[in-house]
Amino acid sequence: MSDQDNNSGVGQVATGSGLVASGAASPNRGPQRRGAVSAQPPANPAAVDPLVNEGKAALEAGNVTLAELRAMQALQQVPDHLEGLTLLYQTKRKTGVVNGPQVESLLRRIVRKNANLLWATTELAFMLFSRGERVECEAHARNAIRLAPRNAQAHGILGLILTETNRALAGEYHFRKSIELGGEHARVASNLANCLKTQGKVEESEEWYRKASELDPKNPDVWAGWSRLEEARRNIPRAWELLHKAEEVAPASADLSLARAILYGREKKNEDAVKELSRSQVEGKVQQISAVALLERGRLYDKMDRFDDAWADYVEGKRICRDVQGRRYNEQMARDLVERLKRFFTRQRMSILPRAQRDIDMPQPIFIVGYPRSGTTMTEQTITAHPLVSAGDELVFINDLTRVGSRMLGSPLQYPECLADLWMGDNQLTLDQFRDYYLQRAEQLGIWEPGARYFTDKMPLNETHLGLIHLIFPESPIIHVRRHPLDILLSNFSNFLTHGFHQAFDVRTCATHYVLIDGLVEHYKQHLDMKYLDVRYEDLVEDQEPNVRRILDFIGVDFDPKTLAFHENQRYARTASYAQVTEKLYDSSVHRYRHYRKHLNEAVQILKPVLDRLGYPSE
Repeated sequence: MSDQDNNSGVGQVATGSGLVASGAASPNRGPQRRGAVSAQPPANPAAVDPLVNEGKAALEAGNVTLAELRAMQALQQVPDHLEGLTLLYQTKRKTGVVNGPQVESLLRRIVRKNANLLWATTELAFMLFSRGERVECEAHARNAIRLAPRNAQAHGILGLILTETNRALAGEYHFRKSIELGGEHARVASNLANCLKTQGKVEESEEWYRKASELDPKNPDVWAGWSRLEEARRNIPRAWELLHKAEEVAPASADLSLARAILYGREKKNEDAVKELSRSQVEGKVQQISAVALLERGRLYDKMDRFDDAWADYVEGKRICRDVQGRRYNEQMARDLVERLKRFFTRQRMSILPRAQRDIDMPQPIFIVGYPRSGTTMTEQTITAHPLVSAGDELVFINDLTRVGSRMLGSPLQYPECLADLWMGDNQLTLDQFRDYYLQRAEQLGIWEPGARYFTDKMPLNETHLGLIHLIFPESPIIHVRRHPLDILLSNFSNFLTHGFHQAFDVRTCATHYVLIDGLVEHYKQHLDMKYLDVRYEDLVEDQEPNVRRILDFIGVDFDPKTLAFHENQRYARTASYAQVTEKLYDSSVHRYRHYRKHLNEAVQILKPVLDRLGYPSE
């Protein structure tokens, strides 16, 4: 494994530079036991080189057992011997062990020993990505590109992580760079196609899926991905046609059951969809249905009024997410952030902080905020049926500014404390730079259509950063969509959502985070003079026209009848609710929690103060 390819002339990254992922031990400090007696000095690394060299020769000759033995013997004497660790890792890979705690531990030890090894950094990034560890994966993926900016694989993995974390435009750049450097490859072409789909660039996405299928017609994932694109475009017959091509390539694949079930569900064939999701387990192809498939089956059971079966699937699906995938709510991190935001954004401080000026030459954002699954997508679909409003969907720009703002301000402090540097004379124009960063990113995405005066931003939980939004866009409308908290909780628990520090993987943590964010919003309402409108999902469903008129009047545009037929809005909704917003307004989701009320006692206790204040029933 050589790091010389595609890496000549690139500066090395110092191990102690802070580029080792968060949570990794410092390479200069090994574990120490309190009160431990000093052991004998470790062996000279050169003393075990013969063992490692013998192991390498054995591996080349195909004697994996001897190679592993020599690697273990070397590491017993010098535990951090880099060549010994690498040899042991290679033996594991040779025997087919490509994942698991032992292999991951070896990779971590190798990267800690030498953070400049491109192959190890890249392989660790891929392993973390497959396990869902997005934050740590990104740290290693970025380090790989620092090491080798012309390495196609490094760009490919960063493209994946950026797309998965709602930064698809940046992800597109890295996929295209990977293709430029490494040539067209079916896997990267398919990833680029998915990235383009995420941005709503459906025609270009289709072109790349077609190209990927030509490059590797035997790859079922390409055909399945293309099928998902057509399903999202509401072209169900074409989606089936493409899925059948995937089935021709991999007739025994259990992975295609979910795709078939989704298409059956779109055709309202719920019984067929449930049978499809259960088939792999019934036929013995898999021992355990995947978490995503369990959640999909649970939602199908819900539509069939089989609520106990639905709840059982939700519970098991989320258990797998927590216990197998390690997706658990980071409550302490969430509480720390909220407390810091409350301490910083006070009326006294806001009275002396500057505001950005409005750029009158650019369309202005409308912030549709609300908890995930609160009705923000339906609200956006309604508003963007108006000819003066374009759809932005879930834009990450505010969150990006929380990450890069301290650097733009030249502050040693992190967000939000770094905003205190706005009082400095050399930062008087920085909020305008924040504004330009946001608007230029939106323009780069091609969000607004000719003649549009506004565009929407409905990133879930953007209400966490209402203070920053108010500083950058003090005149922008903020529409806060409310819905019964127990209905929100149920919908979060029945879907695979990562927003909000992984709050949605347990009923208790979902309720806890809801209360936390609700308290923060109430704080902002007391301390900020925002252009803020509270909208209730239930009111929109029960009495649509007067509530739509109220929203449009708040924005400052005339009423347009098209906004009452949001389901006819032909745009591709880049959101998890894309299927629901293509249907006419229905009230079956109002107070749906009542079917599951017996399972929600703990959540009700946590949510009780909010339920009472908002006037929502708990029974």
